[in-house]
Amino acid sequence: MLNASLHGEIDLNAVTFLSPVTEEIKLVEERMRSQADEAHPDLRAALEHLLAAGGKRIRPTLGLLVGNMLGAPLEKLVTLGAAVELLHTATLVHDDLIDGALLRRGMPTLNARWSPPATVLTGDFLFARAAKLAADTDHLPLMKLFSETLATIVNGELTQMFTSRGLINRDNYYKRIYAKTASLFEMTSRAAAMVSPASEETIESMRDFGYQIGVAFQIVDDILDFVGEQSAVGKPLGSDLLNGLVTLPAIYYAEANPNDPDVLSLPNGGWTNNENMTRLVDNIRASDAAKLAMREAENHVEHALACLVSTEASAERDALENLAKYIVDRKV
Repeated sequence: MLNASLHGEIDLNAVTFLSPVTEEIKLVEERMRSQADEAHPDLRAALEHLLAAGGKRIRPTLGLLVGNMLGAPLEKLVTLGAAVELLHTATLVHDDLIDGALLRRGMPTLNARWSPPATVLTGDFLFARAAKLAADTDHLPLMKLFSETLATIVNGELTQMFTSRGLINRDNYYKRIYAKTASLFEMTSRAAAMVSPASEETIESMRDFGYQIGVAFQIVDDILDFVGEQSAVGKPLGSDLLNGLVTLPAIYYAEANPNDPDVLSLPNGGWTNNENMTRLVDNIRASDAAKLAMREAENHVEHALACLVSTEASAERDALENLAKYIVDRKV
């Protein structure tokens, strides 16, 4: 488990993992903006709105750090970073529409401003431009990896929608968070290594690094869904459970309290009873389930850090270590 001193480095970690690639991230954002240069004016406005919502650009930062550490060409890394972040943005556009979310990071979502058909088409446009950017790397294995990851994300969303509601199952949970989050982290880290002069062993280590921090990232998201500040999280606490999705903190609580009537009701659609689920959310918050889930996230970060041991010392490796630590220190 990570030692306690890491939890006193929240701001420092966030700053230090970004600092080596600050200028390159600006290039990534410019490349993203340029994808709508010849598009309909409303599409350009939509992309600008989405980019203005901000975010730390963790995924392109991951790719830039790995690629720079391993000597990859900057042009390919910028193109990859733009492709990855556009793909991520497209999934958020569709997710917000599916979930009926009206705010993201405190700003109105696209579907809060546009009709559902226009929102879907905007997401489709972003997927298409992301695929074009992946092709612009002129690296066929990367293009295949990119398309496989997109298929994994979409298949995971459908699986979650049709077969995961009310299911208390660790294997299902890990498959869901791999599809939803870890697969894109994994692809980004692996692809950045693939376009560098790195050995197959190093490429595999970087793939594993991306996978481990991606899993940890989603576990922490799921913890914050229960214990975060509602104003920072941007949605009602326990919203996943209220939508029938049993995440790791709820799994820990269910394992410790198998006879809780609210837990027993979940597989039979009990998550549709708002009063019962609100009570269950309160009970999970009052238990040590979030602490146990965080320990699991920290274990994944420890595995990620072990993937960096064989790489040469560099500013980028230090930044990747800080990125991994930040994953379990963040508050939103």
